[in-house]
Amino acid sequence: MIRRDVLEQLPVRTALPALREALDGRGAAVLCAPPGTGKTTLVPLELAGLTGEGPGRRVLVAEPRRIAARAAARRMAWLLGEKVGDRVGFTVRGERRAGPRTAVEVVTTGVLLQRLQRDPELAGVDVVVLDECHERHLDADTSAAFLLDVRETLRPELRLVAASATTDAEGWAGLLGGPDGAAPVVEAAGVSHPVGVVWAPPERPVKPAHGMRVDPALLAHVAAVVRRALREQAGDVLCFLPGVGEIGRVAGELAGVDAEVLQVHGRAPAEVQDAVLAGGDGRRRVVLATSVAESSLTVPGVRVVVDSGLARVPRTDHARGLSALTTVRASRAAGRQRAGRAGREAAGVVYRCWSEGEDGRLPAFPDPEIKVADLTAFALQAACWGDPAASGLALLDAPPAGALAAAREVLSAIGAVDGAGRVTARGVRMARLGLHPRLARALLDGAPEVGVRRAAEVVALLSEEPPRAYGDDLAAAWRTARRGGDAYAARWRQEVRRLTSAAGEPRGGAGASASAVADARGGVESDAHAEITEDAAGSNAQAASATPAAPASSDAAAAGADAGGRARSGVGAEGGSGAGGSGRAGFGRGRAAAGGDDAVAGLIAALAFPERVARARGAGSYLMASGTGAELAGAGAGSTGRAGWGRGSGASDGGAGSGLRDAGWLAVAVADRPVAAVSARVRLAAVIDEETACAAARALYASGEEVRWSDGDVVARSVTRLGAIELVSRQLSAPDPGLVRDAVVSGLRKEGVGLLRWAPAAVSLRQRMGFLHRALGEPWPDVSDAALLERAEEWLGVELGRARRRADLARVDAGQALSRLLPWATGDAARFDELAPERIEVPSGSRVRVDYDGEQPVLAVKLQELFGLQESPRVAGGRVAVLVHLLSPAGRPAAVTADLASFWRDGYRSVRAELRGRYPKHPWPEDPSAAEPTRHTSARLKRG
Repeated sequence: MIRRDVLEQLPVRTALPALREALDGRGAAVLCAPPGTGKTTLVPLELAGLTGEGPGRRVLVAEPRRIAARAAARRMAWLLGEKVGDRVGFTVRGERRAGPRTAVEVVTTGVLLQRLQRDPELAGVDVVVLDECHERHLDADTSAAFLLDVRETLRPELRLVAASATTDAEGWAGLLGGPDGAAPVVEAAGVSHPVGVVWAPPERPVKPAHGMRVDPALLAHVAAVVRRALREQAGDVLCFLPGVGEIGRVAGELAGVDAEVLQVHGRAPAEVQDAVLAGGDGRRRVVLATSVAESSLTVPGVRVVVDSGLARVPRTDHARGLSALTTVRASRAAGRQRAGRAGREAAGVVYRCWSEGEDGRLPAFPDPEIKVADLTAFALQAACWGDPAASGLALLDAPPAGALAAAREVLSAIGAVDGAGRVTARGVRMARLGLHPRLARALLDGAPEVGVRRAAEVVALLSEEPPRAYGDDLAAAWRTARRGGDAYAARWRQEVRRLTSAAGEPRGGAGASASAVADARGGVESDAHAEITEDAAGSNAQAASATPAAPASSDAAAAGADAGGRARSGVGAEGGSGAGGSGRAGFGRGRAAAGGDDAVAGLIAALAFPERVARARGAGSYLMASGTGAELAGAGAGSTGRAGWGRGSGASDGGAGSGLRDAGWLAVAVADRPVAAVSARVRLAAVIDEETACAAARALYASGEEVRWSDGDVVARSVTRLGAIELVSRQLSAPDPGLVRDAVVSGLRKEGVGLLRWAPAAVSLRQRMGFLHRALGEPWPDVSDAALLERAEEWLGVELGRARRRADLARVDAGQALSRLLPWATGDAARFDELAPERIEVPSGSRVRVDYDGEQPVLAVKLQELFGLQESPRVAGGRVAVLVHLLSPAGRPAAVTADLASFWRDGYRSVRAELRGRYPKHPWPEDPSAAEPTRHTSARLKRG
């Protein structure tokens, strides 16, 4: 029985006529409706004709999170008086509740992507509603682009609705409208209940969040604000926190409160999520939630929101080749969404744990995920769609060129695309697995070595990182998951079953069409991308190499690959990009399987992240093949050590340090980089041996001569290395001369021209040439350090060809080499001594050196030697006056002038008065301009 009394009260009903008109006229519309208006529940029912109005249609609703998809389907079924799975159903990863009568199906955006790849026409679907499009998740943006492509080329009658509470309406309208002009924007004015704002910043400053770390003082403050809200307000409290770890900590701080404390996040069991959304039994509740509760969901009974002001988003560290979820300040748009949760059913209050002044400095909207996330999975989707460059996709924001190029390099290296970027049969199969391409590679290449089931079990661990309590040892975590009875272990077993089935031979054979990329399981679409958007509110489904699944303190369930920049290091020993190529690394069959859990876990992790195989360098410190350093937990602070590969407890080593620290080699599965840290921090890894490391990362294996400038000299060695890891080296007695020359040039450019021998004459020559360049310009060359290093081959070519080491450079006569830069070709070099004379003859007959070191040439000469000289000397063809430093008979500065005539007239008298008594033996005539110049005393001058 349809609950029409409830339907009639939903405010979005007033916007339905305009929405139908827009869809009938243009086939697409943007629906802007505040939270609580019924856009997620009533609109799909109306468009499907299930409320008795309008023709019957099949409607597909795409939600960014599984929890929202299940909740929306249950709510709509309740409104119809039915059970889920009849006329309203849902499909998320691992769960499908739909049947032949289903007219409204709610799916995650990851499921929608897979369905589009399998059936681009979306046969039988009349309307697609993209809900919460303002969150700008990568899967949602990609789905919209694919749907617009379908409308343009295959099904112009397919109707699209972009729905959101807060969004860039104009941007989405332009995107959906295409060349015919913007699509209509339909707004529903909700009956919003007032929500008061209480600014509740901490009394004392707290450290800004960085990486995955949130200052415990802030979390303690959030808990205190929750207690305050319980005292001051009525109703249930919904508290927003960035991740699972923070939720757990605040829950601990709230021990003893007179309320039921519940936790809602993407990793929470479905029954727990459902219980929260079903409402309480009369006792007050405190719901601690991640951003999964920002939109699409109504938590009954909530009248108060406590907002920590933090969110978790993906970020890429290009310098280290690591990507991770990081904690950031939530945008103002997110703050409005969160506050709106308090006013869904009645007037409410939001307590914001920051000051009103800070609020104005927050970003207006969150960053689109396509701008900051790893794009490897996106690039594979685009290649499967037939647009490898994504140039033909209608996207609100274009993918960054560098990140997309890096993603395509990864796909090429693992054989997912060919040299032209077109998807291969192997790439099609990878896409069907519903995994990040790196994890798909590990599953496909690892299964023949260790068996499908064992490979699937380890990959399932990597696709959603185990809880922190499982420890940092991947093999031990694997054993714990097998025995575990917690929610994580249950999800892990479900994923293992899916992957074990999906890893079989792909249907359609090696020549499967790119457009057929879809779920290989039959019946239940994969939802790899939706996992993270459900659990981390905007993070990429596969949050890149640092967090293949986000750490337990976050809500990510990501599977990883290096985001932009590190693909150049390769991704292992795949067989290249040939269509259908196996790409196998060539392990001895059964060797890893015979080594037990540790060897299997290490092999699979190394296949997924070959550039992060790492060799120990002491005290819990490792060097990864990518060149990034890595530190184990507790490195340098003591450790319990590793009990051996056969350890079966699976227990974490806790604060005593990592149980991996005695391993010589590791395959690092999860790592992140603390702010300002030199090295990455290992969060999950497996022990491997050198043979496994070299086999998994064979593309990084290289052997040859290395001649380079290191530690201040030329080092010539024969080196075998695995990426940045040096395996074997020996000194070369006769290195390649060309390589030596390159190394010498590199050293010169690194340490500067000071490596050469600069005799006084050479220094003088350089100063004179520099003066002429400043005074006259071309053809006189620039002889600054930067310019000389830039033209090193030109003026040092002969000497560089002979040099073999630093000592050889120290013997080079810099002056002789530098003279080659004089403008001999134009003939100007012949005037060098005239234009910049090394010495100037003064009236006394002395030839005095000119100092060209400063901006203006300086002539330092005793005052008596210039008697009779009326004008200051000039150089550079008379263009530049020399600055004369007049010295006392003892050689001390007496005066400075560039206008000698003026000095004789005005300044000499005071100098004469001051120095005549001090130097009575020297001449001090009253009229120096008419006196005889001399280097000697008055007596010597009289003797002639």
